[in-house]
Amino acid sequence: MLAALAGMFEIIVYVTGLGIVLDNMTSVFHIVAYALGYGIGVIIGIKIEEKLALGYITVNVITKEYEPDIPNYLRDKGYGVTNWVAYGREGERLMMEILTSRRSEKALYDTVKLLDPKAFIISHEPKAFFGGFWVKGLRR
Repeated sequence: MLAALAGMFEIIVYVTGLGIVLDNMTSVFHIVAYALGYGIGVIIGIKIEEKLALGYITVNVITKEYEPDIPNYLRDKGYGVTNWVAYGREGERLMMEILTSRRSEKALYDTVKLLDPKAFIISHEPKAFFGGFWVKGLRR
């Protein structure tokens, strides 16, 4: 509902600004001001979204060396970790799938890099998840 209201406000601003530009097409100033306003609006929107950091991310980590203590260390810090042994070109690796809030994303990356500076890290945003450790915690 909030997104719909924000979208309505955004369209009102957009149409009003575009109308002013279209009424004054002979003025380069209006066109540049509109383009500048649009660009600044996008940057501010990105920064607001980064600060809010709503939602969750799934982070896949593959360690350079097989180190069985890393998952428990991350669990002790409150992250949901599922791990297994993986085999890469150069031998055994530790593979972890970690679920965390987007607000904790940078702290997780910093922790993983501290534990294994050469770890391969990739993340994505899950659309939905059911069951498991995290869902029980969220309900509380």
